Formats: sequence, structure tokens, C-alpha cells
Amino acid sequence: MKSITVRRVVSVAMLSILFTGCASVAVTDDAIQTNTAAALGLEKGSFTISDRVNDGVKSSYTVKTNAGRKYACYVTGTITTFGRTVSDAICNEVGKPAKQVSGSSGSSSSCNALLKAAGKC
Repeated sequence: MKSITVRRVVSVAMLSILFTGCASVAVTDDAIQTNTAAALGLEKGSFTISDRVNDGVKSSYTVKTNAGRKYACYVTGTITTFGRTVSDAICNEVGKPAKQVSGSSGSSSSCNALLKAAGKC
């Protein structure tokens, strides 16, 4: 009986290690919808997600709003012993250059959600 329990624990541990870095498991469709809505300032359901590609911990996808605007976006995600963690969505409108801003060092850089959170733009 004890060896069965040990095998189960080892099996669960191995599966956890296997899926720790996989965006396909860590990033749910609902997390993409929620984080994209927040990043673009839109309501869930006012856009569609397509062309999702999972690459390691990154999920890249295309967003088309009901108004016809298109965005290229991505999120990252992992699973730890504390649960799922999904980043904010990073999106740029297709066909338009990323907004240029001056950072605290005076140089221009692209402004995205991470730079905004850091107070750099």
C-alpha cells in the first residue's frame, strides 16, 4: 500500500514538472479574454481571439474587435504549486507602429503594459 502512494506522489510530481512551463495548460481561454479586455480597455465579448500559438510559456494570438481593429497580442503563463499565473496581455495594433515614449533616461522606447506598470511611460 505504501509503494502505491509513493508512486502516485512521484507521478503527480512528474506531471507537475512537465506542465510547469506549458502555456497550453497554464493559459486558459478565459484568462486570455479577461487579460486582453483589461489591456485594450474593452468588454469581454466585444472582440474575438484567433490564431493562438503556444510556444513554451508564451501564448501569442490575434484579436479582432467588433469595430474592426486588429491587434497582435501575447500573454505568458505558468503553473506552480500555488496555482496558475498568467501575465497581463501585451498588445499592439496591427499595421501601426508601437507608440514611442521617452523613458526616464531620455531615450525612446515602446510603451506597453509592463513599462506602464513600472512608471516608465
